Amino acid sequence: MSKDDSMRALMVREAGGRFEAVRVPRPVPREGEVLVRIHASGVNPLDSKIRAGAAAHARHPLPAILGMDLAGVVEQVGPGVTAFRVGDEVYGLTGGVGGLQGSLAEFAAVDADLLAPKPANLSMREAAALPLVVITAWEGLVDRARAQAGQKVLVHGGAGGVGHVAVQIAGALGAQVYATGLPAQADIIRGFDATPIDYTSTTVEQYVAAHTDGAGFDVVYDTVGGATLDASFGAARQYGGHVVSCLGWGTHKLAPLSFRAATYSGVFTLLPMLSGKGRAHHGHILREAAKLVEAGRLLPLMDARRFDFDAAMQAHEEVEAGRAKGKIVVEIGG
Repeated sequence: MSKDDSMRALMVREAGGRFEAVRVPRPVPREGEVLVRIHASGVNPLDSKIRAGAAAHARHPLPAILGMDLAGVVEQVGPGVTAFRVGDEVYGLTGGVGGLQGSLAEFAAVDADLLAPKPANLSMREAAALPLVVITAWEGLVDRARAQAGQKVLVHGGAGGVGHVAVQIAGALGAQVYATGLPAQADIIRGFDATPIDYTSTTVEQYVAAHTDGAGFDVVYDTVGGATLDASFGAARQYGGHVVSCLGWGTHKLAPLSFRAATYSGVFTLLPMLSGKGRAHHGHILREAAKLVEAGRLLPLMDARRFDFDAAMQAHEEVEAGRAKGKIVVEIGG
């Protein structure tokens, strides 16, 4: 296998294993696919869970190349693809689950429907930070809750990965945005034009009373799960409030929600990649998000540290340990 028909990649052999640098065959794009030369690979908490063997819902058997988010340049266009040309800068949520090759490699052949043109004002590193969190936030706020101008929107975990994007999208829609977080995160939340709520010192009843006169929020987006989802049910507006969660695990009593005549939706961002259905909608979301980015309405919160291909294991460990201060991205090269 020569260098001309191979590529560098990082392989995980078994659950909990470390990355192993390998050379594997360079993929060839099939019908509807493009070959992307990867410049950057975003690291998400889910990536770490997959590496640990603790994410059965992602259905990504090991050994495998991990990495869901990418930004890069189209190297080759497969049959039937008309939306992209060689040399186009793109970003997307394209693999690392369901047996699809991940982005911790020099190249990936990916479904063109999952891609969108990279926002022109972002670096490759910044663009690779966005796909999973943008799609998750968008599906919750726009597709499920149909948030709109004038509504009061509460985002739980407003300084987190999905949360800080949800705050910005809600603001761009014209909503009044509130977000829970730690006291140390208040300035981050304010920086995204949202009102911070210290969940460590304020009860649900107190902040519902303070910010909605006891009526409840029109939309509540839970990005935390567990007890926070239960709290969300008590924060929704009576008659028509909507709770959406991207972490609806466990057992939850729906009575508090029902008693408020409110509704609930779940978000499972991986479904189009796992099922093969609805992939073009992911590309559409990323195109719409790129417009917000280029208009200055949406920006990724980045960890200041830089991680190259050889430091991918350290990048994963920082995310797994909860030490990331913003999105961590592995820069592959270009």
